Amino acid sequence: MSAAKQHELFDAALEIPDRAQRSAMLDSACAGDAGLRARVEDLLAAHSRSEKFFSKFVTVVAQSATAALLSEGSPAGRSGSGPAEDLVGSQIGPYTLWQKLGEGGGGVVYLAEQKLPVRRRVALKIIKPGMDTQAVIARFAVEQQALAMMDHPNIARVLDAGVTQTGRPFFAMELVQGQRITDYCDEHGLDTRRRLELFIQVCHAIQHAHQKGIIHRDIKPTNVLVTEHDGRPVPKVIDFGIAKAMEDKLTLQSGFTAHGLFIGTPTYMSPEQSKMSGMDVDTRSDIYSLGVLLYELLIGKTPFEHAELMASGLDGMRRTIQEQEPRRPSARLQALSKADLAAVAQRRQVDPPRLRAELKGDLDWLVMRALEKDRSRRYQTANGLALDVRRFLDSEPITARPPSRLYNLQKLVRRNKIVFAAAGMVIATLVAGIMVSTKLWLKEREARRQLLAEQQQKIALQQEAARLDTLRLSAEQGRKIAEAMALFRQGKLDQADQLLEVTPGYQAGPEDAPMFRQTGDGDAEQGRWAKALSRFTTLRQINQPTNALNILDDFRIAVILVDQGEIAQYQALRRETIALYKNNPDPLVAGRVLRLCLLSQADDHVLAALQPFMDQTALLIQNSARKMDGQSMAWSAYSLALMEYRSGNYAAATNWCATAFAANQSLPYRDVCIQLIRAMACAQLGEKEKALANVADVRQKCAAEAKEMTLHPKQWRGFWFDWTIIRILQREADALLGDEFKVPK
Repeated sequence: MSAAKQHELFDAALEIPDRAQRSAMLDSACAGDAGLRARVEDLLAAHSRSEKFFSKFVTVVAQSATAALLSEGSPAGRSGSGPAEDLVGSQIGPYTLWQKLGEGGGGVVYLAEQKLPVRRRVALKIIKPGMDTQAVIARFAVEQQALAMMDHPNIARVLDAGVTQTGRPFFAMELVQGQRITDYCDEHGLDTRRRLELFIQVCHAIQHAHQKGIIHRDIKPTNVLVTEHDGRPVPKVIDFGIAKAMEDKLTLQSGFTAHGLFIGTPTYMSPEQSKMSGMDVDTRSDIYSLGVLLYELLIGKTPFEHAELMASGLDGMRRTIQEQEPRRPSARLQALSKADLAAVAQRRQVDPPRLRAELKGDLDWLVMRALEKDRSRRYQTANGLALDVRRFLDSEPITARPPSRLYNLQKLVRRNKIVFAAAGMVIATLVAGIMVSTKLWLKEREARRQLLAEQQQKIALQQEAARLDTLRLSAEQGRKIAEAMALFRQGKLDQADQLLEVTPGYQAGPEDAPMFRQTGDGDAEQGRWAKALSRFTTLRQINQPTNALNILDDFRIAVILVDQGEIAQYQALRRETIALYKNNPDPLVAGRVLRLCLLSQADDHVLAALQPFMDQTALLIQNSARKMDGQSMAWSAYSLALMEYRSGNYAAATNWCATAFAANQSLPYRDVCIQLIRAMACAQLGEKEKALANVADVRQKCAAEAKEMTLHPKQWRGFWFDWTIIRILQREADALLGDEFKVPK
């Protein structure tokens, strides 16, 4: 193992202050080489001993300075001497150190006060004891000159520079008393829009640095502090300690970065910066870091977790940064637990669904463009990134767009060269095999085509045979129906029944409807109710009722069911009828639906469902009273009288009965039904005389019509269901009026 590798690992380990993370990195980098690990550990131990030596030296200088200052009432006289590495209370040039503010890889920052020639507080940065190597001093000098060259309201200004009595460089800069930008946003509950407004200012500061030829190379929340001026938040970019000069605009050593030195913070580091060559980093590296910062501002997480990066070791860390694609912010947000998601949304004063909606789309693509592995696809300037953020805030189209499928494929191939090379060989082999087998497949296809043609011919012959069988069955059934109808007219019912049994395999159709209707009517007139019900049920199945004529077939079924006491089946038929005709505009259908559905008592649900039919029938009479023929008027009034009676509106029922009789279109069976309704309504109203008068009239009409039907039975054929309705209403009237008012059967 070369000495260069040892020094590379030693320099990388020095940049990791946490012992556990440093150990994890060395475990990964030295896997399988215990000797290399031991030598690196020796170098680290020697470095630690040298640091203690320099600390003791600094302590002597600090104590001497403190003794001199005690006589002047310096803060050291009040606070006493601190630890050896702590310079609090010391005097460096015109600056008195009051408090340690923080420290980085090579420098310590103190709060200092200057009294002459002006009185002010500054931030004083000094190289750490033992860290004043050539590389660190070079980077420190870079930072001094980088900050001195810049003049921007969002960049901390350099006020002074010099060397301590022990020869350690320092410089004084503007004191920024603020919070990390992420902490400030969370603590003040800034929404997405206000966070983006702050981020735009940061982009402008970085753009200014780039124009001065300076790359920051360590943009992260701790280096972007937010302070308030006149009640408004102002971000300040600090710590250009690892900045790299472009185009030799700084000192001759400004671009010095040791080959293989891991400079920067891994979580915010660009892929090219992680290569540690130091020769391929330009302003677009800062664009990547700005993208990471924006990612964290939006969802409170970085694209790659710091702990996971450190645990993966140096090589794993670099591989992740250079090759692994981060998830879009909205997808990363979706993967959070409910508690974490709620906390993130609460800090942004919005509910979780709204936050996901804000991120999805433009903000996703804007962030992902800044985080492109290929820097040529990133925003080329910080201003370009800021402009796209501003376009988003102004609801304008952004320039960032999803990468094309071809570009995604190219990245996939670059990441998996070996896999795709192997796949190419496999594909070539497959193509050769396909070419060889294609000829065989064509021959097989021709054989299959011939076999298929033979099968289709066989199926066609079978279908033709089936069609001929159907024609034969239809002809046979037609002959049997004709013979059965002749026997039925002759009164030979049993013989007709035998012929009407459907031939096995024959499917009755609409053309058979007249036969089932006629034979069903004949069975009903003969009192063969079961036979009649069977005929009408078959009729309904083959000729579904859809109009005013076909509803009479349902009427036949309903009358038989009520007359024979099959109320449950009747109620089912009633529900089906209401559902079937509820959107039918024919007013004649509406009246027939009312009469069919009110052959027996109805509950409130049924009455409510029939209300539209009643309204349609009443509107017909109201709009067409002068043009309507007498028969239609009488039937409509009859339907409304029955509806009002079932609804308990007895006075209204008698009024509609009067309207029906006023049409002067007498039909015996209809007149009897209307009078029975009027008699029951009068009885419900306590009008005994009127009830008796109607009952007496009904008796006379029923007796006369019964005599007429006896003398001329064929005259009334086809109207059996109307007289059956009379029988149904008579039974109801008997139950209501009692023996005194019974109408003769």
